[in-house]
Amino acid sequence: MANQTVLKDFILVGFSSYPHMRTFLFVLFFGLYLLTLTGNLAILGLTWADRSLHTPMYLFLRALSFSETCYTLTIIPKMLADLLTEKRSISVPGCGLQMCFFLGLGGTNCIILTLMGYDRFLAICHPLRYPLLMTNVVCGQLVVSAWAGGFLISVTETALIFGGSFCTPNLIHHFFCHMRAVVRLSCLDSDLTELVVTMISVSALTGTFLFIVITYVFILSTVFRIPSAEGKQKAFSTCASHLTVVIVHFGFAAIVYLKPEESGGDDTLIAVPYTVITPFLSPLIFSLRNRDMKNAFRKLLAKRSF
Repeated sequence: MANQTVLKDFILVGFSSYPHMRTFLFVLFFGLYLLTLTGNLAILGLTWADRSLHTPMYLFLRALSFSETCYTLTIIPKMLADLLTEKRSISVPGCGLQMCFFLGLGGTNCIILTLMGYDRFLAICHPLRYPLLMTNVVCGQLVVSAWAGGFLISVTETALIFGGSFCTPNLIHHFFCHMRAVVRLSCLDSDLTELVVTMISVSALTGTFLFIVITYVFILSTVFRIPSAEGKQKAFSTCASHLTVVIVHFGFAAIVYLKPEESGGDDTLIAVPYTVITPFLSPLIFSLRNRDMKNAFRKLLAKRSF
């Protein structure tokens, strides 16, 4: 039986199963983290400096970049530090805070991506009413609601998991305080708690994804009715980067949260695409596949060279 000693900290097992790869993983993840920060900060800077990008679509993009920057800060610096040391402990309150911010920012990202899809739906399906329906003030209110919704879910899940005591062994078989890994250390009925928090996460994930799918069904039906090929291409170009990020984001998230328990596999490695690769690809896709962003970058370089 598990020892019901009151725990003060947890040990993050992380990548200790791969001792000979820790240096390589540190260099790889550190490089990806720097590129992720650079990409998100570049988007934040460009959308702030260029007045032509002060539109709802780019305000949502700025909010997403800020949210993803905070999202990576919650886990990657700690993960990098643990790859260089043998002491991989984290206090119980620190673990709760990390989980709360990770889940909250992840939920915020999902909601902002959903709002970006709604913004494209209004712009393409209701172009005449779009300036009245989606003002910068409304955009700001929607972003605030995205943060509120994301953290409402995360606070609920964190309270359910950390509401009781934890039993030894205090080993978290992950590189951060993942909710499934932590809830299994609970002295209470961990199966019921795990089921409840998993259902909350899956419901939020599938709900936002289905909303995006519905918006794109209406977008496609409108685009196909545009008579000119140039008009169709222009409409598709405004959605291409967002749709690509949605597929990457929700695809990797589905692997983490919808994976059956009996399917096996290393949860640590399975979580890497969602926590490291997705934040790296998101600013890259929005920068390289967006004509306005590239033009803003060229104008900034031209001003500096002048």
